[in-house]
Amino acid sequence: MKYVEVGGARMSAIGLGTWQFGSREWGYGSDYARGEAVKIVHRALDLGVTLIDTAEIYAFGQSERIVGEAIKGRRDQVFLATKFFPLGLPVQVAAKARASARRLGVDRIELYQQHWASPMFPPGATMPRLRKLVDHGLVVHAGVSNHSLAQWQAAEAAFGGPVLSNQVRFNLLDRRPELELLPWAQASGRLVVAYSPLAQGLLTGRYQDSGPRNFRRFNPAFRAAARAKLKPLLAAMFEIASRHQATSSQVALAWLLRKPNVVVIPGASSVEQLEQNVAASDVELSDDDDARLGAMAAGLRG
Repeated sequence: MKYVEVGGARMSAIGLGTWQFGSREWGYGSDYARGEAVKIVHRALDLGVTLIDTAEIYAFGQSERIVGEAIKGRRDQVFLATKFFPLGLPVQVAAKARASARRLGVDRIELYQQHWASPMFPPGATMPRLRKLVDHGLVVHAGVSNHSLAQWQAAEAAFGGPVLSNQVRFNLLDRRPELELLPWAQASGRLVVAYSPLAQGLLTGRYQDSGPRNFRRFNPAFRAAARAKLKPLLAAMFEIASRHQATSSQVALAWLLRKPNVVVIPGASSVEQLEQNVAASDVELSDDDDARLGAMAAGLRG
């Protein structure tokens, strides 16, 4: 496993996203929530994964509860990240953090993130309250999610110190973070946390012939015409993967991991998928591989 050290924080370059833990929209069911999800966390820790990301909004707290149960007895192995949803008054931030900590069964949260920029309250109303949580020791690092660069910088100014990270959608098909977020993070010693690094499965090649059956079927990216456009890129990924004795999913993750100040948080539907994701840490793409993938992905936007 590779590790990333930024701003006094150290975490695995490949983390574990847990949106699907307890969430009905993924269609995994209660057996997954009660059994497989915990096994996935345990195996992740066995393999050196330290970054586990969840949120209060994921299954309305159920994801946090599952994660909390899974890390019992192994708390010292976890860099724990969760998020608060910006609904309600800014004065509620402390109560939200304490509620997340209770569901997780912990007395500190390594990374506490504002899930979205608030449409109602400026950073000056929220971030000083997050700062107090850091000063009091409940939170170690502050972060944001789904923020533009201007929003991230405004949050940091209101926080009065480094806002360690910005968790955003980032993959071969959505490279917007490369425009502003990533250069600033690299220059300033901050971190970009890439969620949906496999584009919700599009980059695995699993859906070339038919789309998914769960909520993703409503996503235009999974329509037949959109999937057909991906065939040249997926073919190139498969060829590169074959040369590296890897999978297309691992190539997609390795492409992101080549970038400094980036960590990825793919989800996993099984222990086997988790193991495959973690193995991407050992895939070393060449500069030519990187350039080829980048050019083909850029061509899809044209």
